[in-house]
Amino acid sequence: MDISQLPLTALRAFEASARLNSFTRAGMELCVSQTAISHQVRLLEDLLGVTLFTRLPRGVVLTDEGQALLPVLSQAFRQISTVLSRFQDGTYRDVLTIGVVGTFLTGWLLPRLAGFTASHPGIDLRVKTNNNRADSVTDGLDYFIRFGDGAWHGTTAVPLLEAPLSPVCPPRSAARLSGPADLLAEPLLRSYRTDEWGLWFQAAGLTAPPPRGWMFDSSVAMVAAVAQGAGVGLVPVRMFTHDLVSGRIVQPFALSVSTGRYWLTWLKSRAETPAMLAFRHWLLRAVDIDSADGQTEAPLPTG
Repeated sequence: MDISQLPLTALRAFEASARLNSFTRAGMELCVSQTAISHQVRLLEDLLGVTLFTRLPRGVVLTDEGQALLPVLSQAFRQISTVLSRFQDGTYRDVLTIGVVGTFLTGWLLPRLAGFTASHPGIDLRVKTNNNRADSVTDGLDYFIRFGDGAWHGTTAVPLLEAPLSPVCPPRSAARLSGPADLLAEPLLRSYRTDEWGLWFQAAGLTAPPPRGWMFDSSVAMVAAVAQGAGVGLVPVRMFTHDLVSGRIVQPFALSVSTGRYWLTWLKSRAETPAMLAFRHWLLRAVDIDSADGQTEAPLPTG
């Protein structure tokens, strides 16, 4: 059948009814009566020559034909909605969706994002946080800033910042930590990368104790626990400058170990859009400024 013969109203009525499993709820969503929804669905069934729903006393159930049609229509309506949402005040705005590991977002990127928005007001930036594990396709990510060694299958990875790990503790604990060996008597908070404390103690010339502290999937959460006295955390201290300066936490020892760095990544199958290129160029310039200054509070790039 020629798709031009199918009324959009009937397709929308079917999609809402199928998604909500109810003509009544579909009518409420589309601001029409249940009778109007039922009429539009029946019209679509007549045009297609199939039954899309099995009508029950208390609701409707999709037939096999309806189940085949629903995902196609849902995806199409989502795509239409996404494109239409980019039109604002008579202009078309490029949408850029980035995934960012929470530690990097709060500790480095967030204070600088205003500079990107000021330089590129036509880009609608959308930020999703995660714990370093995300699916770029499922989550609709253009870029994914993550921590690791840069070796991710099917992914282009551009290095950003080193992030050495060093212990941090609450201020009241710092006085009793005169050397790395004193940490053996402290509760050690851990990440899901279980080798980190072992590497740090090895660098200190010590054998790591058996794991016994809480485990976290976020350094931000770990630092919050440290500040509340839960133990000593091993974190990328470069991302927690404000917490250290404010005295919320203390870095008792300068010794640090490197287990990876932050990377800007995207799928090799993903062609970079103008919005992506603008963000990548801005981000790498910001990293260069930060590295040249040797501090985390760098001037914001404006182009």
